[in-house]
Amino acid sequence: MSHIIKTAEDLKKIYGERSPRADQKVLKKLDKHCRAFIAKCPFLAMATSSPQLGADCSPKGDAPGFVKVLSDTQLAIPDRPGNNRIDSLLNLIDNPQIGLLFMIPGVKETLRINGVVQISVDPELLRDLAVDGKEPRCAFVVTVHEAYIHCAKSIMRSEIWNPDKVVDRKALPSMGRILADHVAGGLDADEYDATMEERYHKSLY
Repeated sequence: MSHIIKTAEDLKKIYGERSPRADQKVLKKLDKHCRAFIAKCPFLAMATSSPQLGADCSPKGDAPGFVKVLSDTQLAIPDRPGNNRIDSLLNLIDNPQIGLLFMIPGVKETLRINGVVQISVDPELLRDLAVDGKEPRCAFVVTVHEAYIHCAKSIMRSEIWNPDKVVDRKALPSMGRILADHVAGGLDADEYDATMEERYHKSLY
């Protein structure tokens, strides 16, 4: 394939130099604006990677405030119950570098944080991250290397917060149908769908 970009020089020929402001806005710690964004954020995407398992991006979500700011340079993210794949955790054992994208419904800007992680099982921290007395098994303690607000263009193009753009869930196959097609072993799609919401609610925390 002759039209593949392979070098930084080739990229710069296409994109040119970036605005000085793009570098100037990057912070080395969490200021009042970052803290306010995190406090109102119910959802983030967590990017990790390792030489063995490759790149991965995982959704993390809970009530606003679920991410705790510990200091100007550290924050803690609870690891709520999931499917026990623990992909992000395994990646971080190999490579502690992490990228986070914070999103707030209705807000067009996003917050990006890059740093390194320690996986903590500190009892006091886990108690502080508990919901209804149920503690996470561990927490991602992120040391911030970069923090900056990302512009609104991608959200504007996607119209993700536009209520008129909400997709009817029935436009796609149900979760049971998808799993029945993806998983070997004769999963009953209708039975899975009938009990799915109850199972979800019982295992949220």
